[in-house]
Amino acid sequence: MGNVYDYYAATDDTQALALFEGDVIADPFGTVGLKGADPYLILGTVEAHLTGVSEEQVEADPRFCALLNDAEHEGSWLVSLTDTLRDVLAAATPKRLLEAATAWTHTEDGGGEDPVLMADFLERLAELARDASPRRRLYCGISL
Repeated sequence: MGNVYDYYAATDDTQALALFEGDVIADPFGTVGLKGADPYLILGTVEAHLTGVSEEQVEADPRFCALLNDAEHEGSWLVSLTDTLRDVLAAATPKRLLEAATAWTHTEDGGGEDPVLMADFLERLAELARDASPRRRLYCGISL
């Protein structure tokens, strides 16, 4: 059994942690869950493709997959996503999302994956980003 990744929005890190209490997301705004959609392995490439900057620049953002709860916490972790990712997803067209998904499938982590399935996930994440922007930030809850 793999990890479960739930993406959601909150006004700030404090609210995000409160919503993640008990390892279950009590998200009033709706979640976008997708088993296997690891933000560390996917979203750096996606953000880099959508913004035109390098993955190294994306990963240098202090909010890129920053751990918000205790690293020693067993079974679940909460990470932040960048505001840049939120904004570029919110502005992206389905065509741009498919291009970003296809770029990811050409990476070592994405090799062999279906770009259409990834684009579908990105479209759902973009809907969450549009709803969140600019008042809320994006987060990913990771559970074993």
